[in-house]
Amino acid sequence: MTADDVLSVLSVLRDAGADVWVGGGWGIDALVGEQTRRHRDLDLMHREDQEQTVVAALAEAGFAETVDWRPVRFVVTDPHGREIDLHPLVFAADGSAVQASLDPHRPFGYPAACFVSGTIAGTAVPCLSAEQQVYFHQGYEPADRDRHDMAQLRRVFGVATHF
Repeated sequence: MTADDVLSVLSVLRDAGADVWVGGGWGIDALVGEQTRRHRDLDLMHREDQEQTVVAALAEAGFAETVDWRPVRFVVTDPHGREIDLHPLVFAADGSAVQASLDPHRPFGYPAACFVSGTIAGTAVPCLSAEQQVYFHQGYEPADRDRHDMAQLRRVFGVATHF
């Protein structure tokens, strides 16, 4: 997934009126303000109540659902192999949100302050904060890309990470 691919997908969703935030590796690169590695996919958080709009807009752009782990997440892929990992969020009145997890008693929390902006290829994009990225990068054995991503957050923001 290239920077141009990401910006194209975000444009499609913005034009459809869908609110999304970039997470994962691209989200970290957006925070850092530069692409620091290659990315195999794009992680997007979206408003659960806008899911039909998101799915329809991506279908119009050639994406079809390939994985369904709702309510936690689902994946869409296009004929070129570009993959988007979608995470539905339920928002509260205060701007915070929750995402279902595999353990229904422990949903993932998103404080209102974690919805920030960054840049991809010089374009402002909505993304998740460094603190939220660190929160999601714990409790599992990290891959090399995870170590790389956390090193970027330490380098730019001076945040403490788990690995």
